[in-house]
Amino acid sequence: MRMGKAVSCPTLQPLSCAMSPFLSCLATSSGRTALLVAAAALLSTTPTSAQDPGIDAAVERYVADIIEMRHQIHEFPELGNREFETSALVAAHLRALNFDEVQTGVAHTGVVGLLIGGLPGDTVAVRADMDALPVTENTPYEFASRVRTEYLGQEVGVMHACGHDVHTAVQLGVASVLASMRDEIPGVVKFIFQPAEEGPPPGEEGGADLMVREGVLASPRPSAIFGLHTLASMPVGTLGYATGPMLAAVDGFNIRIIGQQAHGAYPELSVDPVVMASQVIMGLQTIRSRNLPSLEPSVVTVGRIQGGTRRNIIPEDVIMEGTVRTYSPQVRDDVERRMREIVSGIVAAGGGSYELEYNRGTPATINSTVLSAQMAPTLERLVGADRVEVLDPVMGGEDFAYFANEVPGFFFRLGMVAPGVVTGGHHTPEFQADDSSIPVGMRAMSNLLMDYLKSRPRTQ
Repeated sequence: MRMGKAVSCPTLQPLSCAMSPFLSCLATSSGRTALLVAAAALLSTTPTSAQDPGIDAAVERYVADIIEMRHQIHEFPELGNREFETSALVAAHLRALNFDEVQTGVAHTGVVGLLIGGLPGDTVAVRADMDALPVTENTPYEFASRVRTEYLGQEVGVMHACGHDVHTAVQLGVASVLASMRDEIPGVVKFIFQPAEEGPPPGEEGGADLMVREGVLASPRPSAIFGLHTLASMPVGTLGYATGPMLAAVDGFNIRIIGQQAHGAYPELSVDPVVMASQVIMGLQTIRSRNLPSLEPSVVTVGRIQGGTRRNIIPEDVIMEGTVRTYSPQVRDDVERRMREIVSGIVAAGGGSYELEYNRGTPATINSTVLSAQMAPTLERLVGADRVEVLDPVMGGEDFAYFANEVPGFFFRLGMVAPGVVTGGHHTPEFQADDSSIPVGMRAMSNLLMDYLKSRPRTQ
């Protein structure tokens, strides 16, 4: 699963255009004017905050530049721990905004910026993820991905098929908004741009876990952290959140079933790993249906199985890989225990042997109940209570959990589907997060951060 050198990836010249926060190198003034007009139209379709007209004005002032940056990031995506050009764009933007501190190379390619307000107060953090996926894009965008690279030994397309380009752009926009009103900020805002949310390459460390271990939440330590994620089932102008459990813990497993190879015409001479693997797959489904409480959320999925070279040869072994999703630590333990018991019993009965590797991954993302109750009114004020959805927990995972395990966290969903657009789901070639979600995200996150800091004691 090594990530190799990109091929046909002309990123340096196009991204050099995006290094300026004001995009002075846009090809023509007419193109820039058209983009500004489009951005104004986008803003006019979303509700206006009644609380902070300064934030609204700043969003309108910067959104065209931020949308263009989103296009640059989307057109030239980078896989986890390889976000070299994206992090360079981010760092250049923060420096151009005269951030008090800009740190690069955090957890390989992460960027951390510190914006110190003009008023005394607390510290709050905000996080966006930057990495893309090994997916070949199939969208009508003029800025569709141009990148191909090597992944798992194969040449593949690279695409922002989960909205991380929007997340990064929104946070760059929030940086512009808050930097423009620095004197009004009561405290410090720590901007965390994170690599490898989708997971680092095999044999490497990365993501939120590594950032936390490298001390990203220290000096100064925030009292809370905020993050957002697009949602492919939610229209633009709508926001969503959950109080408490929101996204599941993510574990992975690798199983090798070992038998005895033989001619397909003489199965009695074999110890058939294909048959044993088939029984294991069916046996694993009983964990959810027969071993766990029926109301306890969990998933056990075998997502990959490989074995054999041709139809008339019973192979020596079969490889299986899969994922486990849970919320309860006890259920997490029970699933691993039952998995080992099931595989051991089936393989022993079949006369073979096995290797099982169970990897504990991202913990569950749990929103702080106190912080959720405090910040939900801000979301309702910005887009209207009828456009804020209280979401049920889902079995997807998100390594924002590592941050939220250290300090109280509030993670919310950003509507991304434009009227009349049919988008593919997350991690699909047809995934389309609309530009019009960006000013909504900028406004929402800027207000959340300012409202939070204004609610905190004014000491520094």
